Parts: sequence; C-alpha cells; structure tokens
Amino acid sequence: MDLLNLLAEEAESTAGSWMQWVPIIIIVVLLVAFFIWSFISQRKKQKNFNDTINAVRPGNKVKTIGGIVGEVVEVDDEENTFVLRTGGSDGNYSYMKFDKQAIYQTDAKPEPEQKDEAPAEKQDDASGEQQPAEPFEGEKEGDKKDGE
Repeated sequence: MDLLNLLAEEAESTAGSWMQWVPIIIIVVLLVAFFIWSFISQRKKQKNFNDTINAVRPGNKVKTIGGIVGEVVEVDDEENTFVLRTGGSDGNYSYMKFDKQAIYQTDAKPEPEQKDEAPAEKQDDASGEQQPAEPFEGEKEGDKKDGE
C-alpha cells in the first residue's frame, strides 16, 4: 500500500508543479504578442510618415519641429532637403533650407499606390473601338447620333 500511495503523491505533485507554470506561460505569451504588435504598429506609422515626407512638393504648407511655418518653394531629393518660404503678407519673405526630417506637420498627401491590374479602358472585339471602363465616363451612343 505504501508504494501505491507514494506513486499517487508523486503524480499529484508533478501535476501540481506543472499547473503552477500555466499562468506564467500565459503572461509571457501575452507580453511577446504585445511587443510584436507594438513593433508592427510602429513600423507602419514610420512608413506612413516617411511617405508623407517624401510627398512634400513646392506649394505645400509645412510646420517644422522648431515651430517654423511656411510654404515649400524647392525640394532637393538627392540631399533630402527643402527650402521653406516664411514671412508676412507685405512681401518680406525669408527663405530657409531644412532637412526633410525636420518636418513636423504638412498638408502633403502621399500618392496611393497604383495597381497594374485595373485597366482604364476596355476594347470592343467586334468594332475595335475602345469603350470606357465606367458607363458614365463617355458620351452615350444615343447622344452621338442626335448631335450628328
């Protein structure tokens, strides 16, 4: 009998020690998932910010990290700089050259990525004429006949 009791106690203690690790394992898995999600989110924000900075062109309004507000008059993509025109409406303008990384806010919008799969126009097989992809883009055939 002592041998059976000893084996039963050993089984209970093994199961008990394993059950102590379950909450710790769950916490570790949740922490790893949080760090991965945070890393991916930060990379996405950085990519969007870089796309916005690269979309700055002459005519865009920009606020720098130093608080200087003005209009972009020149962009040098090779040097990664831009020239900002600031000043009053009376014609007294100042021109300053900044690194693109000094941009804090801008009204520039990055261009959406274009997919090659969307054709602009369809070609009619029988007549060889190009038909608009959308039904309301071009004139209707009835309108053409009435005008001729």
